[in-house]
Amino acid sequence: MDLKYKRILIKISGEGLMGDRAFGMSPAVLSKIAKDIKSVHDLGVNICIVVGGGNIFRGAKEASLGVNRSVADQVGMMGTVMNALYLQDALEKEGISVRVMSGLNIPDVCEPYMYRRALKHLSIGRVVIFAGGTGNPYFTTDTAAALRASEMQCDILFKATQVDGVYSSDPKKNPDATHYAKISYDEILQKNLHIMDLTAMTLLKESNIPVMVFNLQNENAFLSAVQHKGTFTIIENEETKND
Repeated sequence: MDLKYKRILIKISGEGLMGDRAFGMSPAVLSKIAKDIKSVHDLGVNICIVVGGGNIFRGAKEASLGVNRSVADQVGMMGTVMNALYLQDALEKEGISVRVMSGLNIPDVCEPYMYRRALKHLSIGRVVIFAGGTGNPYFTTDTAAALRASEMQCDILFKATQVDGVYSSDPKKNPDATHYAKISYDEILQKNLHIMDLTAMTLLKESNIPVMVFNLQNENAFLSAVQHKGTFTIIENEETKND
């Protein structure tokens, strides 16, 4: 198979791990996602993963309730480490070699993030899960995903969501919302579409890394997205949008 993407990063939200639960993660969902990732890994693709922590703790939300923002974000970053360890376990059960690398220094639990070591893991076919966000408060896991995708020289960033792409408004609230098959970073900003935070969007735009937004809940969703099957949205720079 002629692979369009040799190295990719998939951003998975913490909420995407919950299934029908109100909190935490669903073993069934973890297993499903792990099998989907394995099917892509088996194609010979280098895979990086950034996982959120919103199923455990949302730093910005807690900060709005009076918790110190730096403290709240640190707790949220630790939540992403917990999710990463669960995902690592699920992937290892599928026979995949995995390393968790954290922006927070937790040496008894996972490796600290080091650029060259991460590249080495990828070069020998390991899946690398980047946890702990950027390691700094005030930065979202979307920004962490944009940063790691840029550092690892990924061909594309896959953003796994609960909808099948980018719409002009929330399709769950507005059935007449327009779906975009392709849209530029500039259009996203002009239309004020809240797909990722501004810092993440700016970094991806400057790094010229496209983003594919797809629905992770669909069967074999990640594999289908990598193969450009199904419904999704590609976000890229204006000069490449019409290629």
